[in-house]
Amino acid sequence: MTETVPRGARDADVLLSDGSTAHLRQIRPEDAPAIVAMHSRFSERTRYLRYFSPYPRIPERDLRRFVTVDHHDREALVLTSGGEIFAVGRYERLGADSLEAEVAFVVEDAHQGRGIGSVLLEHLAAAARQEGLTRFVAEVLPANGAMLRVFADAGYSIARKYEDGVVHLTFPIAPTELSREVQERREHRTEARSIVPLLSPRAVAVYGASASGQGIGAALLAHLRDGGFTGPVLPIHPSATRVAGLPALRSAVDAGTEIDLALVAVPPGAVGAVVADAARAGVRGLVVVSAGFAETGPVGAAAERELLRAARDAGLRLIGPNCLGIANTSSGVRLNATLAPRLPTAGRVGFFSQSGALGVALLDAADRRGLGLSSFVSAGNRADVSGNDLLQYWQDDPATDVILLYLETFGNPRKFARLARRIGRTKPVVAVASAARPATPDVPGLDPAAVTALFARSGVIRVDTVAEMFDVGVLLAHQPLPAGRRIGVVGNSSALTALAAAAVHTSGLTLAESYPHDVPPAASAHDFADTLADAATDERVDALVAVFAPPLPGQHADEDADFASAVASVALAGEKPTVAMFLAGTLPDRIPSYPSVEEAVRALARVVTYADWLRRPPGSIPDLPGINPTRAKDLIRGYGPELPRPAPRGSAPSGPAPGDPAPSGPAPGDPALFDSVPRDPAPSGPEPGDPGPRAPGVNAPELLASYGIPVVPSGTVQSAADAVAVADRHGYPVALKAAGGGLRHRIDLGAVRLDLGSAADVERAYRELSPFGTGVIVQPMAAPGVACVVEMVEDPQFGPIVGFGLGGVAMELVGDRAWRAAPLTDLDAAALVDEPRGAPLLRGFRGAAPVDRAALAELLVRVGRLVDEHPEIRSLSLNPVLARPDGFAVLHGSVQVGAPGERGDPGPRRLRGGA
Repeated sequence: MTETVPRGARDADVLLSDGSTAHLRQIRPEDAPAIVAMHSRFSERTRYLRYFSPYPRIPERDLRRFVTVDHHDREALVLTSGGEIFAVGRYERLGADSLEAEVAFVVEDAHQGRGIGSVLLEHLAAAARQEGLTRFVAEVLPANGAMLRVFADAGYSIARKYEDGVVHLTFPIAPTELSREVQERREHRTEARSIVPLLSPRAVAVYGASASGQGIGAALLAHLRDGGFTGPVLPIHPSATRVAGLPALRSAVDAGTEIDLALVAVPPGAVGAVVADAARAGVRGLVVVSAGFAETGPVGAAAERELLRAARDAGLRLIGPNCLGIANTSSGVRLNATLAPRLPTAGRVGFFSQSGALGVALLDAADRRGLGLSSFVSAGNRADVSGNDLLQYWQDDPATDVILLYLETFGNPRKFARLARRIGRTKPVVAVASAARPATPDVPGLDPAAVTALFARSGVIRVDTVAEMFDVGVLLAHQPLPAGRRIGVVGNSSALTALAAAAVHTSGLTLAESYPHDVPPAASAHDFADTLADAATDERVDALVAVFAPPLPGQHADEDADFASAVASVALAGEKPTVAMFLAGTLPDRIPSYPSVEEAVRALARVVTYADWLRRPPGSIPDLPGINPTRAKDLIRGYGPELPRPAPRGSAPSGPAPGDPAPSGPAPGDPALFDSVPRDPAPSGPEPGDPGPRAPGVNAPELLASYGIPVVPSGTVQSAADAVAVADRHGYPVALKAAGGGLRHRIDLGAVRLDLGSAADVERAYRELSPFGTGVIVQPMAAPGVACVVEMVEDPQFGPIVGFGLGGVAMELVGDRAWRAAPLTDLDAAALVDEPRGAPLLRGFRGAAPVDRAALAELLVRVGRLVDEHPEIRSLSLNPVLARPDGFAVLHGSVQVGAPGERGDPGPRRLRGGA
């Protein structure tokens, strides 16, 4: 049989419902002995429920069929742990041209109840959809309640029929809103559950602590012991009987107690033996502080992949390598498994740091700012556990109210945005992340404001520096959220209050009416408190900025303390957030104090923007008519050679095998441009307006039309006679435009002629445009409107993002674009239309009629769905889109396609990397 899917293309590491890992892969003919061994471990009941008979042994003929599949009409996926197969799921097409397949699973008794059936169903359904199947059927015995629940709880619309003692199930496998919701809930539970034994372990084993007390391992052990960890601390040492005053073990297997966490500080070459020992002892997770892995180069990267593979095979989660460690300040745990000598101050902030090198400094900075932490994770090289895993954990953690993230890169930005949108509704997420990226020839750059806006639309408070992260974190941890953007400023220095008022304006906030309020420099602390209290109860004020400078150089410390107490008494008693810039005295930790008014107002502005986002409803992705994903997929696949699938991460690109014919179209991975000009093959010679043959397939208008986006037809010609022929075909009046070099919109350069009402006009216009030498586009005239641009780019951080702005050279010069990550909700699209600086032109400007902004918003939703559902689309442009009171007209559209972008979300659940 010919494989239509590359071997390993559907392999994945997955989390089971108990938080442990397993490896899912396609079955292979060489798996026959392992399948027989698994079958021998089944109970009689499991065999009967799967095969409807005792089936004590697998006949040789059946065995060959089980392990030999074509991955198209028949697919089988196995789950393994430690190299041993313990579950199989398969589908088989019901006839050569059928769109239905029968699906079935079997799970070894010892592994039942771990959510394996739902994982197999997700991956089999995704595989079947790739092969053109639309429905699954299943036959289940009524006694097999567990399997019936797998299907019932999957979120599909299932038709049931009981016949001949068997329950017959039929259901479409296209993802539904409910099935996605079910999948995301399961993903959340499993990922959060996998972190629990790491941050709340019952016992901790430490590998690599020297008996001499020197080195990283010894420091880890000392910090764990001295931090007051509430469970057993078990040094593992090859020869010593005691380490750091604690009894040492030769192996974790000898502990005689359940160990959840292993701290690893051994040389890279010894890590493999540690993983094997920890796995034999039933350890749930590893924290590898050892360096010498991917950060050192290709050899270290290979060692890191081996480490991850060993951990995944053993069912372990891995933090690191090359990390600082983890901490949990809960009084019931008191885990300081870090290289920092002191456990962080207890608080209600969860802190994730990708950097191991900065970890100690970051913890020290948080402590100096009075920012108490609930838990801390340093991911280092982030081979496995990432910020997304911690978001899942902190969402449900009752000890965490605020989440801080120090991110150097994104592993799965689309998933991050999805999780942040959900979690940010109940717990604010503050992230330090890479800022704007430069433009490339294929992808326009995003300025810092655009990056911040993209984060903000996901509910993430993006900051530029670690200091600002702590500024915002302290405010969120100790103060209520503001009810609006009106800021009251109170101070005893007119110079400082003026600076604060200016900072309010430049931060996009609103200075409350009649503010700032200046207290005389010689006023008492009581007078200062009264003025501040009046502002706190002022209905025109949503948040307060208090500034204080000692009026006299020789003022006594106790007088400074009086003013600090005055600020605290008001700030802690009210319901409005208060930030302070206090040049003398010490404020309580619960009153965020900053060294400058600019920093105070900047932190407040970040929180105000987050509070605005919370007040907005989340929106939904509307189910619009005229959308045909199957047609779009067929059109994309129909372009020339089949677009290649992305190679597995870390694999080398493969070329054609010896003797294979050379490709006749674009090289694998090269983008192919679908232009808006119709280009059908013309075996008998081109018709007027047809530039000649092209690869079989479609053009942009056909692809866009499959999502209900019409494009005004056009044709490119090379002679005046052909221009007249195309104009006759379209009907007058028409427009002529120079075809190449970005000239088709440049009226200012004389590259466009409009309202041509006759053949003579067309001939004359063609002669005038022919010196441009690029061919001429002929297109029916569209009613006038406001020129807009819709575009999509594949951003390295956010995946597909949709941009909207007004057209024209001036707007391009100033970069007047607003951006949202795809797919767009109805509210995202409406906000996108209104966000560009030129948006007033759409609402009616200087007597012009307002355009149909709702129609533009619907267009953006359609574009968002198109690019989200088809990762082969690498970029898209609709330029211009003429917006009118009665709708819009797309005059030109282009789409670039290539190898599918690695988006990783949504889709069947899988762990990042390692597969």
